[in-house]
Amino acid sequence: MKKIGILFGQENSFPQAFVDRVNSKNEKGFIAEFAKINMVEQGAPTDYAVLIDRISQDIPFYRAYLKNAALNGTAVINNPFWWSADEKFFNNALMTKVGVTVPKTVLLPSNQHPPDTNEMSMRNLEYPLDWERIFNYVGFPAFFKPFAGGGWKNVYHLHSVDEFFQAYHETGQLVMMLQEAIDFTEYFRCYCLDRRDVRIMQYDPKQPHHLRYVRNPKPVEAKLLKRIEEDVLKINNALGYDFNTAEFAVRDGIPYAIDFCNPAPDAAIDSVGEENFEWVVEAAANMAIRRAKKHKEKQNNLTWGNFIESFVNVKELKGNSNKSG
Repeated sequence: MKKIGILFGQENSFPQAFVDRVNSKNEKGFIAEFAKINMVEQGAPTDYAVLIDRISQDIPFYRAYLKNAALNGTAVINNPFWWSADEKFFNNALMTKVGVTVPKTVLLPSNQHPPDTNEMSMRNLEYPLDWERIFNYVGFPAFFKPFAGGGWKNVYHLHSVDEFFQAYHETGQLVMMLQEAIDFTEYFRCYCLDRRDVRIMQYDPKQPHHLRYVRNPKPVEAKLLKRIEEDVLKINNALGYDFNTAEFAVRDGIPYAIDFCNPAPDAAIDSVGEENFEWVVEAAANMAIRRAKKHKEKQNNLTWGNFIESFVNVKELKGNSNKSG
């Protein structure tokens, strides 16, 4: 009997619905449950063929547990090694290479020196920065936000140079990025599961959290929907995420990818709404079952992005690692 586990924190509606949905399909040889963790021994396998990760971004112990599980053949969704390495500025940079439109974005050093460093530690950095060039490139209004992380923490909506420097001094040791603000006419949040199933949802980021998913949405031009779906698939295939959301702001008919590093996206029924919730539960259950069926004992069952595979031949690397010499 192959087990499918889900690792989660404070959320309630999705984990139970996911487990119930997988088990309701009565797939012979497979069962889903809430993941159970006790002693974590180095190099020892878990009981799970598949683990859906919904919480390790907040619990470092879980992230380490999942890496050990993946090392021993568990298909962890999403890949804990890549998730640990990923960040938002790199996402934006990668999109410029795969043909997805993104806002103009610049990476900035932290306002204060990192711990145990001083001005000599950063002597390769030219000072002062070419602020005039940076501001002319990005323009105002702009968003100022951490280059990694999420949850709308430490995000500033700025309208002038003075506002920028005030915010910059408040960010301390955070590494930030300055990003063009897109004055949008339409906004969408899109689920993508298993890098194949896409759910495009009208979304209003200006509303309180529980009201952001638009109920009774207006019709959207088919051409725009097709472009967004294609971009969602480009994003998730490039990054290798099997459970992710991407957000798009539409300006002059062009969808700009705003945020697309959400590997544990909100799936609570109270916020996403019943129809979206039903779609996510069904798509996630089907994905988990597919991955469990493909699971191979004691082998690498992780998903890696196309951009990594284009730089490193994973099979060749694996073969070479088995050779002595």
